[in-house]
Amino acid sequence: MKLRQRLLLSLCLFTILGGVYWKLAIPNHRANIRSELVMMGDLDGDNRWTADDLKKSATIQKAPFEVMKSSVLRLDMNQNGIIDKEDIDILRDLVDAGSDPYVAEEKARASKKLFPRPRELYRYLSLEEYRPRPLWALSYPLAADSVLDWLGTLSPPARKSSYDEALSAAIYDEAVRFDQGWRKRQDQLLPIEREYVEKKLARVKTLFLTNNQYELLLALMELVEDAETLTVRDQPEFPLKLLVFRDHLRELLGSNIFADFKEGRQDWRVVLKNVARYLQTDLGLVYAFETLGPPRNLTDLANYLQRVEWQYYKSTASEDDFRQLVGYAQHDPRYLHAVARTSKRFQDTLVENHNLPMVLLLREALRIKNGDKKKAVGLLDEAIRIPYSWVKSIPREALPSSLALDNFLLPGNKEDGADKSRHWNVFGGICLYKSPQEALDLALKREMKDLRDDGFSEEAMREFFRDMIANINGMYHVLTVNPGLLMNLH
Repeated sequence: MKLRQRLLLSLCLFTILGGVYWKLAIPNHRANIRSELVMMGDLDGDNRWTADDLKKSATIQKAPFEVMKSSVLRLDMNQNGIIDKEDIDILRDLVDAGSDPYVAEEKARASKKLFPRPRELYRYLSLEEYRPRPLWALSYPLAADSVLDWLGTLSPPARKSSYDEALSAAIYDEAVRFDQGWRKRQDQLLPIEREYVEKKLARVKTLFLTNNQYELLLALMELVEDAETLTVRDQPEFPLKLLVFRDHLRELLGSNIFADFKEGRQDWRVVLKNVARYLQTDLGLVYAFETLGPPRNLTDLANYLQRVEWQYYKSTASEDDFRQLVGYAQHDPRYLHAVARTSKRFQDTLVENHNLPMVLLLREALRIKNGDKKKAVGLLDEAIRIPYSWVKSIPREALPSSLALDNFLLPGNKEDGADKSRHWNVFGGICLYKSPQEALDLALKREMKDLRDDGFSEEAMREFFRDMIANINGMYHVLTVNPGLLMNLH
């Protein structure tokens, strides 16, 4: 018996030691790096540079934002982050050389032209590495009759080495991308959608004429996201009516009525009476804020069942999902431009700094979760909390004063942190589990409770408006984003 025990113990010990050796001593298990070899310019996957690749490049040039990102990445032959004329010239030289990079290099040298070394035409890329989409920098034939009547005045960017050049290159890319999206969607727009687009186009034109480059870029990105992801066709009118109500909240926040309340010349009831008036005129809803009930009915079993369902979809977020989302938030140029727009304390009055970054995060979450809205919202709900604990462990004096203190990856000003991002995502999610009307009712009751608990102070009233604006932004976008519209850019 003792012999058997010794043999069994020896076998277990040998197995453990073998596993440790396998894991720690063999390099490919220690590093665990997964990569792929990418042949630049091979657009048809036959491991050669042929006339078919040139044909595919011509197809990409006609509709550069309707092809997979991986194809556009392969077309960046000189690997400078933009698709320019040199990329096409290099590919054409390789095809003319019979797919032999050494022959193409020799011909280039003979004509005293620079040409990539053969090894530079291949790249090993980590499968975990986030790969930004190269910017489009080829001439755009449709610019002459674009809805952006100034697009034809822009020259394709030659480089993006300076900050000014990088902004100009990004603006050109977004403008072409929007023009293509507009041509695809313009005949499908409902009258109220067209009205909102015309307002945004007018603002874009003003930003262009005043040379406000950074805001112009973000405004174009908003138009691109509208064109590529949103539609209210075949939906109730309520989502678009929410935007009308949101705009009235913004007007009230900057009105004489609110200013009089702030200076103590008006009672809080007057402010909320105007909110109730817009609720009725914009949405057909009647509210009496003085007698408004609590946010949740704790005796309603449906509330608990919906919470269980919410928790289930949150639990579907895997470690790989988080890695992909964080990689996107850390490296995607469009998101980094959007999230960089912050304001000093109390200066983002109308909550303008959160919406576009959250729209982009939702889009990426939908990509990761294959278009499932509940899973995407659950992923964002979990991701919002990722950096909070370790950022809190950093002494405040060691944190930059211009950034939100609790989450570097999310939009936010110093006073907001990730708060408005949570409002955006949570109430957008509630629309999926309940209805937009029920989500709005819950939002109003919740914000009213906070306002009442804070004694109807000016700061609490301001946050009542700002939280409701964030809530409505999330509700509108989560409701109207259509995964079927999302272009296959990945």
